[in-house]
Amino acid sequence: MSFVYKADPTRGAVWAQRFAQQLPDLPFRTWPDVPDPHEVRYLAAWEPPSDLATRFPNLEVLFSTGAGVDQFDFSVIPETLPVVRMVESGIVHGMVEYTTLAVLSLHRDWHTYAQQQQQRRWQARRVYPASSRRVGVLGLGMLGRAVLEKLRGFGFDCAGWSRSARRIDGIECHAGEKGLQAFLARTDIMICLLPLTDSTRGILCKPMFDQLPRGAALINVGRGGHLVQQDLLQALDEGQLSRAVLDVCEPEPPPPEHPFWHHPKVVVTPHIASMTQPETAVEAVIENLRRHRVGLPMEGLVDRARGY
Repeated sequence: MSFVYKADPTRGAVWAQRFAQQLPDLPFRTWPDVPDPHEVRYLAAWEPPSDLATRFPNLEVLFSTGAGVDQFDFSVIPETLPVVRMVESGIVHGMVEYTTLAVLSLHRDWHTYAQQQQQRRWQARRVYPASSRRVGVLGLGMLGRAVLEKLRGFGFDCAGWSRSARRIDGIECHAGEKGLQAFLARTDIMICLLPLTDSTRGILCKPMFDQLPRGAALINVGRGGHLVQQDLLQALDEGQLSRAVLDVCEPEPPPPEHPFWHHPKVVVTPHIASMTQPETAVEAVIENLRRHRVGLPMEGLVDRARGY
């Protein structure tokens, strides 16, 4: 019986050390050093091998080294194989930091002042209280809830939307198709934290943008596939949206000639909003292995019908 790690080798070294300390009875292998594939019971990967089923015939659990699993090709993953996404504190803290930075920079006109500096123009803009700015988060999973909790602490008027109904103290929650219209109508800064599924691909599009208040802003920290890029550019050029902060694109990176690189109303960062931290990620996986061994449900177990 062995555990195989197939991702960044530098982070893998941290995993190997922790496994040796806490699970010395479970041999830890780093891809591609796998002497006997038949012994592999657990695999942690960003992208599993395409011949997963035949390469590791005795695999019991597939762990994603990231918070999402949309990078997995489920057509080559046996239907009976449990797939577990990463649920760890480092991802949460990073996402909260990034979205807080993005919201505050939009709220306090940081991007406008950066442009004015390049023009040597000294011009103050009115400062509005956070309570006058309505922030909305698409997606009320672990990350969405943590982001809303932090932003509420600044005094922002916060709301969230999810496919199914949720209740969060102090947060105005909307759900389903009926709730989406009301959510959009009251949102000045919209943050996308949805998982990428067949139903959410292309959800950030013209019909949605048209329902936001004129001059609203978008922060996409979900996946590049959520966004219809041409619809965003049109909304920005027509003034329906005022700015966009994009940490994800499709493809990544955008081609050199892509408008996102030079558009005055777009800020692009290279998919760095949140990263798994090896120290806390390996602890989360080790805890799930312990739960699996005694028959307890694992944290982050993927519901394939939903895609997350």
